[in-house]
Amino acid sequence: MLYPRQEYYIMSPETELTPEKLGEWLRRHKQDCARMQYLKDMYEGRHPIQLQPKKEPWKPDNRIVCNHAKYIVDRFNGFFLGIPVKTMHPDPEVAAELEAIQKYNDQDDNNAELSKYCSIYGSGFELLYSNEGAQICITYLTPLECFLIYDDSVARRPLYGVRYYKNTDGEIVGSVFTDSETIPFSDRDGLHFGDPEPHYFDGVPLIEYIENEERQGAFEQVESAINGYEKAISEKANDVDYFADAYLLMLGVKVDENDLHFMHSNRIIQVGEMDADEMNAVKVEFLQRPSADATQENLLDRLEDQIYTQSMVANISDEDFGGSSGTALAYKLQPMRDLAASKARKFASGMNRRWRLIASHPASKMPPDAWTSITYRFTENLPKNLLEEVQTAAQMAGITSRETQLSVISAVDDPQTELQKIAAENGTVPEDTLQAERGASGDAQ
Repeated sequence: MLYPRQEYYIMSPETELTPEKLGEWLRRHKQDCARMQYLKDMYEGRHPIQLQPKKEPWKPDNRIVCNHAKYIVDRFNGFFLGIPVKTMHPDPEVAAELEAIQKYNDQDDNNAELSKYCSIYGSGFELLYSNEGAQICITYLTPLECFLIYDDSVARRPLYGVRYYKNTDGEIVGSVFTDSETIPFSDRDGLHFGDPEPHYFDGVPLIEYIENEERQGAFEQVESAINGYEKAISEKANDVDYFADAYLLMLGVKVDENDLHFMHSNRIIQVGEMDADEMNAVKVEFLQRPSADATQENLLDRLEDQIYTQSMVANISDEDFGGSSGTALAYKLQPMRDLAASKARKFASGMNRRWRLIASHPASKMPPDAWTSITYRFTENLPKNLLEEVQTAAQMAGITSRETQLSVISAVDDPQTELQKIAAENGTVPEDTLQAERGASGDAQ
């Protein structure tokens, strides 16, 4: 793949976004869409091997697609957001508002799709808007249909968001989002703007989420290895077909067409009467092509190793994976955990902008600065060895607090709540509650 990677779209704040300037950005985005469409095709199983020139009709021509691209994206995002991210706030009222907005918008699914787009294209977009009932709505968009224009400062603040598509008449229609307005546009009778309308958010309501600073998809680094693997395994299948269609060599025997049909139908080779010298000159055997099976297998193994090593996504289907101990499993998953931690920081940055804009909307029940206290918990979707976790927690007794002990056990979602349940069952009061009560009585004195 020789397409250039997507860059920031940068413009000076002093430069006016005229229809002519918008047309330039749309043409630039269409060029970037060639790369993104290629990545989309790779994920969906439309690979370059299917587009290669056809071979001669008498030659085997297998086109085997091994969709490592989809495996990498789906496996990594199952690990990253298979357990939905938790959005928390210390103020119960704000926390309730966050929960209500997320439930209304089915945000767990939105986050999962947004994360998938980031892993395919290197970036994904989220659009905020309010519907007819003044409800704040959130939806995800692919980078094939929208883009952001940033200012030329070091902060790279969003200046304009652009979303567009072709309608049933073949016209390009869309919207430009500014800090305060939504401006429709169309290319009917020339590209032109329509009448602006306020969107009531304090900022551009189109948010870009990125996989990494380079905006590279999860399988983009190994795209050539995936294509090489598919070519190698397809040629191996061709070789199998060649062997299945081996030619029969008959030397020193004259056979007419009827005899050939008889031999083929009855699986018998019949040779007429001959003297001893003539019989010695007869040779009947199958022609065999040289076998490169060992070389092909080594190449396939090497390519598969490179695909998973360079993409940093674990091959869970590896037969050695399931029998690994907890420590060995942790080492095997470490690259994917590092990748997920990096993506979590980028994802949290986008979510911060999401909640800052939502808090600025008049329909929001949150204070404008409430987003600064929001925290996110990303939980890796790891296979759990509960017995090993309990044994580890038991060995921590007397070394750490009971809350830290319980935090080691994945079955315990909230250690503090679990301590309170244990205390209630035992008819005792947790130590932290006693300390809080002592502190409160001391303050009263």
